[in-house]
Amino acid sequence: MSTALPIAPPSIAPLREFVGAFGRLLDSAPDEPRILAEGGALLRTLVARDDWLPDAFAQPDPARYQQFLLHADSTERFSVVSFVWGPGQATPVHDHTVWGLIGMLRGAEYSQGHVFGSDGIARPQGEVVRLDVGDVEAVSPTVGDLHRVHNAHADRVSISIHVYGANIGAVRRHTYPTEGGRKPFVSGYSNALLPNLWDRSAELRSTTPE
Repeated sequence: MSTALPIAPPSIAPLREFVGAFGRLLDSAPDEPRILAEGGALLRTLVARDDWLPDAFAQPDPARYQQFLLHADSTERFSVVSFVWGPGQATPVHDHTVWGLIGMLRGAEYSQGHVFGSDGIARPQGEVVRLDVGDVEAVSPTVGDLHRVHNAHADRVSISIHVYGANIGAVRRHTYPTEGGRKPFVSGYSNALLPNLWDRSAELRSTTPE
């Protein structure tokens, strides 16, 4: 009689490698276009595979989308989050105030850019952008910072990985109601614990001769 072996947890090494590479990119003091170009390429590599995100940071909530912190740089130069969409969930129109990169890991999402009219009301501008698995999009006050995003699927979860030029959960930002005006918000995070990127013991044990 065979005994089923426990399923091994995903290796978080791809995220660790991404964090290290992104930190080295920022160490070189790049301008924003280079961050978005080279950082976007790094994120595209990360979301090209889906075997590294721990289940604890991939859980939807029936009431609202979830934002899980995966890593925050020690000097808050950048942060990495998983954005988990329940079926049909959407954001209000909102800004970021810093540069950001969004990479699609599972499912798909739609992003509709907005601009302010002469009356100060934020209205849709341009075509709706669909992000499918592996796609990456940039936002910032210089390239377009105002949008509304929603899960492209009404029947399943979608997950995107975001990188921002700040500790995004502690940034003062705004939403923009359809009737005009703006409302301040600080997003915070949905998790109380962080994934352990730095425990290499399991990997080392698996390659250490007895």
